[in-house]
Amino acid sequence: MNLTHKESRHIGVRVDRTADEVYAYASDPLHLPAWAHGLGGSIERIDGRWVAESSPMGRVTVAFVPRNDLGVLDHDVTLPSGETVHNPVRVIAYGSGSEVVFTLRRQPGTSEAEFDRDTAMVTADLARLRDLLENRGEES
Repeated sequence: MNLTHKESRHIGVRVDRTADEVYAYASDPLHLPAWAHGLGGSIERIDGRWVAESSPMGRVTVAFVPRNDLGVLDHDVTLPSGETVHNPVRVIAYGSGSEVVFTLRRQPGTSEAEFDRDTAMVTADLARLRDLLENRGEES
């Protein structure tokens, strides 16, 4: 087995909403700009692909795995360079709420400081997702 990643970090946040509610919200690409600031401030469907135009990384495409009953939110982000980064994400039932776990994989050539910065960005995104969902009341 040839591992191209030296390190992974599992970043999780508990959400006081059911796993089904969290999954329904987080799996809708149109909601990404509200919570996943690492992907930019807007996303739209262009020629059958989800494109984030204002991403800090430049124009990227985002492709989620098909909707499923397992809470799997894995998605690939294709960078302007053509490189694709696979991002494993799970929504897991946890008591009456849930937990969202994002596996951040250290990319080749990423310094410790850059990996720490990426970890902080994902942590902030997940906290934003939690706060949005917990403050939605019964409307979600």
